[in-house]
Amino acid sequence: MRTNRIFLVILICLISFSCKQQIQTVQKQKEIPHLKKMGNATQLIVDGKPFLVLGGELQNSSSSSREYMKKFWPQLETSGLNTILAAVEWSLIEPVEGKFDFTVVDNLIEDARTYHLRLVLLWFGSWKNGQTHYAPEWVKKDYTRFPRVKAESGKSLEILSPLGKETLNADSKAFAAMMKHVREIDSSERTVLMIQVENEVGVLGSPRDHGDIANAAFNAPVPQELMNYLVKNKENLLPELTDIWKTTNFKTSGTWEEVFGKGVKTDELFMVWNYARYLDVCAATAKAEYSIPMFVNAWLVQPEDKRPGDYPSGGPQAHVLDLWRAGAPNIDLLCPDIHLPDCVGISTQYTRNNNTLFVPESGAGEQGAGNAFYVIGKPKSIGYSPFGIERTIANNVNDPLTRAYKVLETMAPVILDAQAKGTITSVLLKQEKNPSEEIILGDYKILVGLVRNRRSPSVPEQGYGIIINSSPDEYIIYGNNIQVSFSPNTPGPAIAAISRVDEGRYENGMWIAGRRLNGDDIMLDYDLAKMALQNKTGTGLRFSGEGRSIQLVKLYRYE
Repeated sequence: MRTNRIFLVILICLISFSCKQQIQTVQKQKEIPHLKKMGNATQLIVDGKPFLVLGGELQNSSSSSREYMKKFWPQLETSGLNTILAAVEWSLIEPVEGKFDFTVVDNLIEDARTYHLRLVLLWFGSWKNGQTHYAPEWVKKDYTRFPRVKAESGKSLEILSPLGKETLNADSKAFAAMMKHVREIDSSERTVLMIQVENEVGVLGSPRDHGDIANAAFNAPVPQELMNYLVKNKENLLPELTDIWKTTNFKTSGTWEEVFGKGVKTDELFMVWNYARYLDVCAATAKAEYSIPMFVNAWLVQPEDKRPGDYPSGGPQAHVLDLWRAGAPNIDLLCPDIHLPDCVGISTQYTRNNNTLFVPESGAGEQGAGNAFYVIGKPKSIGYSPFGIERTIANNVNDPLTRAYKVLETMAPVILDAQAKGTITSVLLKQEKNPSEEIILGDYKILVGLVRNRRSPSVPEQGYGIIINSSPDEYIIYGNNIQVSFSPNTPGPAIAAISRVDEGRYENGMWIAGRRLNGDDIMLDYDLAKMALQNKTGTGLRFSGEGRSIQLVKLYRYE
C-alpha cells in the first residue's frame, strides 16, 4: 500500500511538472515580439526565443499591389530570407478621413504567412524620404489645416511641418488604427515583428522650417524637458553635441540660438527635437494598441552634402542621436540606411551609447553579403535588409546575398548564442583601406587578411568573415576571400597550431562535419624557418571565393 502511495505521489509530481512546462511553453508562444537584453547583446525575441532578421525591403510601391507581388513571393520564400520589410501607405488605409481600409495590411500578412515569411511594416505616413508623397489626398489639399515646411525664402516645400498639431493628430490616429488592426489579426500568429515609424524624416531644401509656427517655437525657450535631459546626461553625451553646446558655455536656458549658438547646426537640432517629439507621440499612441518594437531610419549624410537640408535636416543622424533619445523614448531603435561604402564606420557610429543596431536598408550583391556578416558579428545587429529585394532576386537568383543568408540561417542559433555571450566578432576587409586586421577573441590573437593566391599575386577587392569562439581553443569561422591565422594572447607556450580543422555545416543547430582539412588545405606560408622565428607555423584557414564553407578549428599550443 505504501509503495502505491509513493508511486501515486511521484506520478502527481510528474504530471504537475509536465503541465507547468506546457503552460510555460504556451506563455512563451503567446509573447508578442519584443527586444530583450540577453547577456552582452540586445536581441529581438520572437515566440519566446532570439530571432535574427535576415530581411529584404521591397521597393516603395511594390506592396501597394497584391497582383504585382504574386510573382515575387515564391522567389522570396526560397531566397534565404526570413523577413520582408514592406511599406503601408497612409493614403491607402485612410483614403477618406475617418474611414479605414486595411486591405493592404491583410494581404501582406496573409501572403507572408503563405510563404512562411515574417514582416516588418514600414509606416509611410506624413513623410517618406523627408517628403510628403504618401499622405492621403485630403491631407495634401488642406495646406491650412496641415501646414507645410517653409524654406528660408518663405516658399512652401512639399513637406508637412512636424509642428502641425492637426497633422500629428491625424497621422497618429491612423497609425494607431493600423496597429490595433494588426493586433486583432496577428497577435496570435506574430507574423509582424517590428514597425518602422515614417521613413527617413527631415527637411530637404532648408536647414529648418521657417513657417510662422516654427519661427515662434525657434525663438521661444528650449523646452525644459530637453534641457533637463541634457543636464542629467551631460557627461555621457556624444562629442558632436557637446562641441555645439560648449560654444555657449553649456547654457541651460534660453532660446535655441542662446543655448546652442547661431547657425545651421542649431537649425538642425531644432528640427531634430520637433521630428523626435512628433514620432514619439505616433509611437506611443500606436504602442497603446500593440506594443511591438518600433524604429526610425536615417538617410545618411552624403559626401557631397554641405549643410543640413542637403540631407534631411532633423532625421536620426549619428551626430544627433542624443536629441532623438531625449525626444523619442518610445522609439526603440535608431537605425542607419547604409548605402555608403563605409559599413564599419557607420555601424560604429550607430552603436555608441548602447544603441542597438538594425540595418533596414542597404545593398545586396557581394558587398551586401559582407555587410550582413559584419553587422551581425561585431556590432551584434539584430538583422540586415537590402533595399529592392524583389528586383535583386528576380534579376539574379544566385545573388551572393542569397548564399550568405542561407549560411546565416543555418548558423543563426549559434550566432545568437554567441552574441549573448560576447564570443563573436567579424571583419570586413577592403583592399585599398584595410587588407588585414588583427583581432583578439578568447585566448588568441587572430590575424585575418585578404586571401593570397599562391599561383597569382592578385588580391581580392573585398573579404569578410564571422568568427565565433565556441569553446576554449575552438573557433567556428565562415568567410569569403580571407585567410586566418592564430597566435596566443595569454601566458603559456608561445606557438599556436592547428590540432584539427573540419569544414561542415549546421542543420537544426547541430554541427555536421564534412572533410577533415590538412596538408595544402591549411598551409598559408611554406617558409617554415621564417615562420618559426615569428613563433608561427605557417598554417591557417583559407576561405576563397569558390567552395566556401564553415570551418571549425581546434587549436593547441607548444614551445
